[in-house]
Amino acid sequence: MVLPTYIPRFACRSFLIPGVRTDTGSTALATTANLSNRMDPLEELTKDAPDRIESATTIAELDVIEAEVVGRRSPVAEARRELGRIEDPVERGAMGKAINDIAVDLTSRIDAKRGAIEVEEVNSNLAADRVDVTLRGRVPDRGTHHIIQQTIDEIVDIFVGLGYQMVQGPEAETDFYNFTALNIPKTHPTRYESDTLYLDYGEGDEEVLLRTHTSPMQARHMEEHEPPVYIVVPGKVFRADAVDATHLPVFHQIEGLAVDDDITFADLKGTLAEFTRQFFGSDTRVKFIPHYFPFTEPSAEMHVYTQGKWIELIGCGMVNPAVFEHVGYDPQALSGFAFGMGADRMAMVRHGITDLRTMIDPDVRTLEQYR
Repeated sequence: MVLPTYIPRFACRSFLIPGVRTDTGSTALATTANLSNRMDPLEELTKDAPDRIESATTIAELDVIEAEVVGRRSPVAEARRELGRIEDPVERGAMGKAINDIAVDLTSRIDAKRGAIEVEEVNSNLAADRVDVTLRGRVPDRGTHHIIQQTIDEIVDIFVGLGYQMVQGPEAETDFYNFTALNIPKTHPTRYESDTLYLDYGEGDEEVLLRTHTSPMQARHMEEHEPPVYIVVPGKVFRADAVDATHLPVFHQIEGLAVDDDITFADLKGTLAEFTRQFFGSDTRVKFIPHYFPFTEPSAEMHVYTQGKWIELIGCGMVNPAVFEHVGYDPQALSGFAFGMGADRMAMVRHGITDLRTMIDPDVRTLEQYR
C-alpha cells in the first residue's frame, strides 16, 4: 500500500506500517496522519541537528548541543514520553521505532564529532607542548654569597693557608670577656651605653652585651687551649653607631691572634704584609703607624696604598702582657700579636664601593652587581 501524497515525506519514508490490510484504508490513513502530527518536531530536529553538531568546535559546545538534541528536555525525550499516551499498539510501535532511529542517528553523529574534536585537541596540545630536544636547556639564575661573605671567606682562606685555624665565638658576650679580659679599663668610653648595646641580663663582669669586637675570642680561646695559638675569628659585631656612608650598627670583623715562643713585631709586620699582597695584589705597599689599643703594646695601624692613596685598614700590635695574665699564660715565656679588620671596609676598598649602605640594600638589582 502507498500512503497518500499529503503525508510529509519524512513520515512516508520512515513510518509505513507493516501488516495493515488494504481493506482498512481509513484506519491506516488516520494512523499515518497521527504519526505525522506527532513526528513534526522530530522532523524539524533531523533537519537542524546535523548542521549544529557538525559546527561544534569544542567539547563544551558539543555537550550543550547534545543536551538540547537528545537530552532529558529534548524533542526526542518529549516524543518518548508521548508514547505512553498512544492507545493504538500499531501506531505506538511505529512511532517508538522512528524515535529510536532518530536518537541513534543523532547520538552516532555526536559521538563521531566528539571523537574528532578530541583528536584535534590532542594534536593541538601536542603541538603546543612540543619540545625541541636539540635546544640548550634553560639554566636557572645562579645564586651567590653576599659580597661581605665572599670577602670574609677569602680573608679566612688566606690565613688558613698561612697556618691559622678559624674559630668563632658568641655574639652575646659578657662584660668580662668583651672588656676586662682585654685590659680595657672601667673608665674607657667604649663601656658607655652610648657606644655599647647592653642586654638586660647579669651584673658586673657577668653583665651581658652585644659584643663590640671579635677580640673576646682571644681570651676565650687561650683559656681553653695551651700555646701555641694561631687563630682567625670572623663574625658580626654591634655598636651604637648611626647609619651613614661609612658606619653601620651591625657590621663584620675578622680578628687574628698568634701566640708562641719568641714572636716579634717583625713577625706581625711580615704576616700582615703577606696577607695584603695576597688580598690586594703582589705589588701592594703597606706601612705601620704607631697607635694605642688597650689589649696590645706596642700597637699600630696598618695602612695600605691603594687607589692612589694611603688607607688605614688594620689595627694591630703585640699582645699586652696583662691579657696573658687574665687567661693564665706566662707573659715572661710567651709572646704574640693580634690584629683586627672590618670585613665590610675591606670589601669597600677592594671593590671601590663608596657607600657602605649599598651592601645592605635588599634590592636584588643592587646585590647582583656584587657577584
